[in-house]
Amino acid sequence: MTAVTPELLRRFDVPGPRYTSYPTADRFVEAFGQEEYVIALQERKVGSAAKALPLSLYVHIPFCEALCYYCACNKIITRHPERADVYLRYLAREIDLHTAHCGVGQPVSQVHLGGGTPTFLGDDGLRALVAMLRRGFTWVPGGEYSIEVDPRTVTEDRLALLAELGFNRLSFGVQDFDPQVQKAVHRVQPAEQVFALVEAARRLGFDSVNVDLIYGLPRQTPESFDRTLAQVAELRPDRIALYAYAHLPERFKPQRRIVPAELPLASAKVAMLSRSLQAFEQAGYMYVGMDHFALPTDALAVAKRQGRLHRNFQGYSTQPDCDLIGLGVSAIGRVGATYSQNAKTLDEYYDFIDQGRLPVVRGLALTRDDLVRRAVIMALMCQGEVLFESIEQAWLIDFRHYFAAEIEQLEGLSEQGLVAVGGDGIAVTPTGWFFVRGVAMVFDRHLQVDRNRARFSRII
Repeated sequence: MTAVTPELLRRFDVPGPRYTSYPTADRFVEAFGQEEYVIALQERKVGSAAKALPLSLYVHIPFCEALCYYCACNKIITRHPERADVYLRYLAREIDLHTAHCGVGQPVSQVHLGGGTPTFLGDDGLRALVAMLRRGFTWVPGGEYSIEVDPRTVTEDRLALLAELGFNRLSFGVQDFDPQVQKAVHRVQPAEQVFALVEAARRLGFDSVNVDLIYGLPRQTPESFDRTLAQVAELRPDRIALYAYAHLPERFKPQRRIVPAELPLASAKVAMLSRSLQAFEQAGYMYVGMDHFALPTDALAVAKRQGRLHRNFQGYSTQPDCDLIGLGVSAIGRVGATYSQNAKTLDEYYDFIDQGRLPVVRGLALTRDDLVRRAVIMALMCQGEVLFESIEQAWLIDFRHYFAAEIEQLEGLSEQGLVAVGGDGIAVTPTGWFFVRGVAMVFDRHLQVDRNRARFSRII
């Protein structure tokens, strides 16, 4: 990490996709709807290769009790828990609609509950949700079963319930331990509360505990964030996700409550990132990639060392590349060579299900070129290298001819020490791994045609 200089960080402080998919979700079209999605589900049911791989499930729980001003997620602020009861009834019907097309009991090796705040659900709601997921699908032993947790909404007893229900991974939203920063973003949670919950999670035997941090928030300074980094090092979670705050008030209404004058300057953000990299290295964390750090013993770090890292809409994963079914409002899925996204509002989502229809409102059927480029981009994002021969054999192309323009474009990154282009492939250097999004962007045909990148977060 010490090779990553502030100068390099400043040079690559530009917008770019996170590549949880390729093509990225902004390329989805409304011409892809329920009919196209059903065909993909049915093809999976009859395809022997797809059936051999377990599914991944993502469930979106949109409700939150309070508004966090930095949030860009699809959420609904409410203090009426009964709204979640209605939502769960519709989720059950959506699951039934899925299993009618792909079959009951499909094996699942990865489940992720996101939001919003999944722990907005009460104990009975969590039990009901897991019961309906297990009725529709078979959770296989040794899978990754994770849930995002707002520390303000759980106790040790609730964590025990999550363990009892089969969850083995927790992700705590911390963002920053500084009280002034917490007040500025309307998310006050004492550090002592988080420490107590992480300690409880360890006693309960969870396989992995992740902590989310954000730099670039109002009232943050490099010095104040240093104190948060020291507390995180003391907390010692198995994984850390470090995100840059993207201030886009024109797109995300809650961010309009943030005082622009309180946001740190770009130079301060770069300093925070640079000092974070050093702090995590000194604390013994391995840089997995794309904002993610893990202790060397964590499954994610092991997968990185062994070349078994994968990437999907939830980020990096140890699970093999597989189809993903998205459940709930705004959820995104991937089945075969298609992507799909559900309706983004509750009224529209409920209306689709009341009609007996899957609530898909947009998506994409990938072209052959999309699939080739996805293979290259995911190899870069996950393994840090692309071997020409493997792509050529899989897709029957001449790599150097097919990607002649891209290889020429890589010369600039090569001169900066970020990639090495050899006779048999392209390798991301240790320094380049911190800017792998910038390397992947070279192979993004859609992005090369459309230079309007302001809609993306910054790549470092």
